[in-house]
Amino acid sequence: MEWTISQIRRFERQITNDGTVLHKFFLHIDKDEQRRRLLAREQDSLTSWMISPGDWDFHRHYDLYLPLIDTFINGTDRERAPWTVLPATDPQYAILTVYKSIIRRLSRILEGRAKGSADRPDDARRSDWPRQERKKHDGKSRLPAYDLSLSITREEYDEVIPPLQRRVRDLQYMLYKRRAPLIILFEGWDAAGKGGNILRLTHLMNPRGFEVVPIAQPTETELTHHYLWRFFQKLPKSGTITVFDRSWYGRVLVERVEGFCSEVEWQRAYQEINEFEEMLAGDGVGLVKFWLEIDREEQLKRFHQREEDPFKRWKINEEDWRNRQHWDLYRGAVDDMLTLTNTDIAPWTVVESNDKRYARVKTLRTVISAMEKVL
Repeated sequence: MEWTISQIRRFERQITNDGTVLHKFFLHIDKDEQRRRLLAREQDSLTSWMISPGDWDFHRHYDLYLPLIDTFINGTDRERAPWTVLPATDPQYAILTVYKSIIRRLSRILEGRAKGSADRPDDARRSDWPRQERKKHDGKSRLPAYDLSLSITREEYDEVIPPLQRRVRDLQYMLYKRRAPLIILFEGWDAAGKGGNILRLTHLMNPRGFEVVPIAQPTETELTHHYLWRFFQKLPKSGTITVFDRSWYGRVLVERVEGFCSEVEWQRAYQEINEFEEMLAGDGVGLVKFWLEIDREEQLKRFHQREEDPFKRWKINEEDWRNRQHWDLYRGAVDDMLTLTNTDIAPWTVVESNDKRYARVKTLRTVISAMEKVL
């Protein structure tokens, strides 16, 4: 119960921090009044369909539910997510009280906005924040150095890849049988090989049991919601796998560097993301996170290869070149992301990706290990 209350409080804090006005009502009636209303609805042909055995079961355990309700109300009653408990024996009184409470709360918020208060729901969701001042970064990672010289030969690669892919296929079936959901997400530098890794990972998977979700800039509809909202829509069903080609970490990477959100928003996102992933784990969802690491020289070589190859030219554009100019800024953002969101529940795996073959083998082996752990 304490864990559930904690999760509710975190969720409500996140949406109110994002500008949502939240007011919660609990309409209270005593046990006798509840029985009277259940009987009245059962006897009315127009409302009898509304009453189920579950309603009567709740009524029979009315006295047991009361302390639970009291615990949840007290545990989730906060200044920006308050509860209003009101007697509802008289429906007209209850309706009038709800109206008055909402009007009073909204009036207070609007009054604060007029005075320049920090609690401004509409501003908190704006997508046109001015770009943040670009803080200088020396381009050096504060994390342990990655050995980007790691590689394997074509012969080794051809020998180990097929059995690894077959093992992934078999484990996918076992996840399905046990109704265990799994998320695999890929982040990395432009041209680091996310698409190639995903292609080899899913090569022998049953297409009915997985989905690849490419994440681009949010739509107008998505911008009107909390930034995590669009990812909730894509979470895997029981027994299925969702592969995210980029993910919710865009909030602390591109949105941070390019100024698409305020500094306050990306600063609090580290905690919000950790809480989001903790909630997924608590709900039984497996999570594997990859960062594909390459150096600047390798990225430049791959950019030129894409421009020269007519079959890959579509994968390179002006935005890629512009992002490359901000390498040091992204390096700082990546370091912060890997440091602040590497948790016991959802650790990062950094994949040394200058050699594509080595990266694909490491990715497959890591996923296999994670699938076995979930099972």
